[in-house]
Amino acid sequence: MGHRRRRTRVPEGEFEAEIVSMGQDGRGVAQVGEKKTFLHGALPGETVSFRYLNRRRGHDEGQVVTVIKAAEDRVEPRCAHFGICGGCSLQHLDPSAQIQVKQSILMDSLLQFGEVRPDSVLPPITNDSPWGYRRKARLGVKDVARKGRVLVGFRERGSSFVAELQQCHVLHPRVGGLLPQLSALIESLSISGRLPQIEMAMDDERCVLILRILDPLSVADERRLNEFQTVHPVFFYLQPGGPDTVRPLDDGIELYYQLPAYGLTLGFLPNDFTQVNTDINRKMIARALDLLDLKSTDKVLDLFCGIGNFTLPIARQSQSAIGVEGDAGLVERARANAERNRLANTEFYTADLYGEIKAEPWVNHEFDKILLDPPRSGAQEVLPLLAKMGAQRIVYVSCYPGTLARDAGELVGKYGYRLASAGVMDMFPHTAHVESIALFEKV
Repeated sequence: MGHRRRRTRVPEGEFEAEIVSMGQDGRGVAQVGEKKTFLHGALPGETVSFRYLNRRRGHDEGQVVTVIKAAEDRVEPRCAHFGICGGCSLQHLDPSAQIQVKQSILMDSLLQFGEVRPDSVLPPITNDSPWGYRRKARLGVKDVARKGRVLVGFRERGSSFVAELQQCHVLHPRVGGLLPQLSALIESLSISGRLPQIEMAMDDERCVLILRILDPLSVADERRLNEFQTVHPVFFYLQPGGPDTVRPLDDGIELYYQLPAYGLTLGFLPNDFTQVNTDINRKMIARALDLLDLKSTDKVLDLFCGIGNFTLPIARQSQSAIGVEGDAGLVERARANAERNRLANTEFYTADLYGEIKAEPWVNHEFDKILLDPPRSGAQEVLPLLAKMGAQRIVYVSCYPGTLARDAGELVGKYGYRLASAGVMDMFPHTAHVESIALFEKV
């Protein structure tokens, strides 16, 4: 019979610490004795008092009680729920300083995990405004008997509980200012305790809210939802099962977003993957195409292409563009988007880019340029294939600096590329999320 692990006792009282850096999750890092201590609410350069939350073998965790000496870049959080809600972790840091911290995290990751440095650091891509930018989000819903109400919002930091929010300043105002009304609506439904989640998806103008329902709606429930969406600018969809069960409450709508610089309109379904930040997405595409240095004779491969977010702008400026994606539904939407925009120089294929790639036509092509935009797990599995394709330039868009650094180490150390440049993009202001882009050139 196994022994239960004895929980380490947490010291009581307040302790003082100097913050030397910031971790990738947005917590301040202090060296207390011989151990690193990660502190919620602390910024580099500060002296704080804190209380312990947890002690682990490799590090400790704590919460700031008092800021004794504040950093110059500390600001007053806009949101009254900051520190409780898990949706943001950096509202206490000036946005211009947030992006510099993220740039440092990227450079440190490249060196630590990939043993590489870029020849040049790209200027960061920032928002026109760091507020109201989120057009995609997943919100928790909980009918809390002891509070006598339904809560709608992000989860509490480090908890499965739904935070009690009156407003969210990072969600698009269409939803960020509607949380109390949504709470009251769900509270009025017969299945208020069987609706655990709302997924938000917006195009340039319209907002869809997908309600995850564990029991069928009553006739009265459907009437209340219809009345709500006639008063408020939202459209309800229902999800009674898996992702393929998503359907509109009544008449569905078609969602589109524009890429004006390329004269493109891209359609998508409410539960498709799209970027959360329209402003940064447009700037990111422009940066990617600039780094690719496209010519009218170029043949370009776009891996993890989704609905064609990069593929179609690339096709505007190249001889041909091939997009590859693991989700067959997204590939279907990409083809439809190419047709909608009358782009005849594109092809799209479905392939598992983490498995054994079959002998499809695109595999044996040679490409002048390659773009890849993988999920958090990175693109390690396809790197040997990329090396055989002979591309002179590879642009890598990343949502996690650790896997970008790992893959950069392989591209440089194994496959004969140099890391020409790298930089960050502030896709998620006020969070510790680091979105980045890197250019690799064949040596």
